[in-house]
Amino acid sequence: MTRFSEAAWAANAGLYETIRTMGFNEELAAGTLKLGAFKHYMVQDAHYLEAFGRGLAVAAAKADTADAIVQFSEAAKVAIIVERELHEEFFQKFGLGQEEFQATPLSPACHHYTSFLLATCWAEPYPVALAALLPCFWIYAEIGKDIHARAAKDNPYQAWIDTYAGEEFHEAVRAVIATTDEVASRQTEETVAKMHLAFKRATQLEWMFWEGAHQERDWSVG
Repeated sequence: MTRFSEAAWAANAGLYETIRTMGFNEELAAGTLKLGAFKHYMVQDAHYLEAFGRGLAVAAAKADTADAIVQFSEAAKVAIIVERELHEEFFQKFGLGQEEFQATPLSPACHHYTSFLLATCWAEPYPVALAALLPCFWIYAEIGKDIHARAAKDNPYQAWIDTYAGEEFHEAVRAVIATTDEVASRQTEETVAKMHLAFKRATQLEWMFWEGAHQERDWSVG
């Protein structure tokens, strides 16, 4: 029987390739990404990680095994810790202050993505919440590995690349995939179909998030 993760990845392989080869990631790998675009990304990613941590905490509360409660509670903790490290390390390196971060609202893409994640985690059953959360883990791991393999020498964004290409992160991603597959194997066809829809939407929003950062999009009205 095909695992949920295998089917979901195969169904969205073309979308992943679009993400892998999009301008933001091509330029990030080459070290030519505009500093403004990277700053936009870093600020929005810090906003996103806080919401992602909340979504993981909700998933932990809905988990159907003690091990999964621990797994997603720890993942929520790590998401918040990473956000704080972004403030201290990346923000300092790229000239971003705490006041600038606090004064910058969520971009349209970040607002859309975080609203989708939180609404899904709160309103949908545990398996669908996992499917919505999984693309962020998995796509970042694959993009990090891909960029690491082809990154230009002396890349100014090497620290970011190393974070998502590291084995510690990949080990955590494999664990989330395994949990999602195990949970999916016990669901009805209807629930699995909802899981696929959530996985696809989150994958689309991954593209939208990076594309918005590349274009430095903000709220152009009001």
